Amino acid sequence: MSKEGKGLEIGHLKELIRARSQAGEKLGIAERRTQMDANASRFPVPAGVDVLKTGAGEPAAEWNIPSGAETAPVILYFHGGGYVQGSSVSHRHLTSRLALAAKARVLSVDYALAPEAPFPAAVDDALTAYRWLIASGVEPQAIAFGGDSAGGGLAIATLIAARDKGLPMPAAAVAVSPWADLTCETATYTTRAGADPMIDQAGIKNLAAIYLNGADARDPLASPNFGDLAGLPPMLIHVGSDEVLLDDAIALHKHARACGVDAEIEEWDGMIHVWHAFYQMLPEGEQAIERLGAYLSARWKEARRAAAR
Repeated sequence: MSKEGKGLEIGHLKELIRARSQAGEKLGIAERRTQMDANASRFPVPAGVDVLKTGAGEPAAEWNIPSGAETAPVILYFHGGGYVQGSSVSHRHLTSRLALAAKARVLSVDYALAPEAPFPAAVDDALTAYRWLIASGVEPQAIAFGGDSAGGGLAIATLIAARDKGLPMPAAAVAVSPWADLTCETATYTTRAGADPMIDQAGIKNLAAIYLNGADARDPLASPNFGDLAGLPPMLIHVGSDEVLLDDAIALHKHARACGVDAEIEEWDGMIHVWHAFYQMLPEGEQAIERLGAYLSARWKEARRAAAR
């Protein structure tokens, strides 16, 4: 990244993203996928992280492993992209930086995408990856779930599915700008419409319809904000004040707390959807990733202490 990119102000970044989003609206799904995966050439992986392709049961996946962290805890990560695009490749720069911040290995899952594989295929693949990770010898207390946007909602939905299947819970979860309500009818779709350069209500409703393929938008495995969250592990939710998914995050936090979950939320002033992904040019992105890393490190330490009792 050029020196000019460092310290970019959020206002300038919004302008760049808005122009790119408007151009992307004219593209088909295949073209959008190609464009999103091009992030791998636009945003380099930070030094000191090895990238290794693997399998996590049926879905393909990718390891991001910092030097010296070969036996470190694992973040099971689910990328964003509205359930129709995105991959371990498109999010490699973000997951690798998170691995460094958390001093952890990241397993980034290429779960099946719609329309080829509609709901609940993503949840099924995510659950398969979690089972594979445990079967490979990683203790649940050394695992955390993570995800952004659709992947943030998927992380919480997978926790629900894992709990209902009787699987042990991981140590924690982090959800960045989670899409946790696929009805897409919350107030901030209107109140933040002018501030959010990336998501509009009509567009995200179309993505929801493609993914759901006729399923109920209030199904907890599609929209965890409508599910029973009791028994889920501690979670940290990040959301920007200027994104239309603000209400999704606030409702997730409120609902989790009501269900007895140790949930925290941080609303970052002036930030946009998944601003973490722009850390190479936006200081707040770097700060937010470091915060996620510190949270997970503390949770793993607590889980180790509890297991030793």
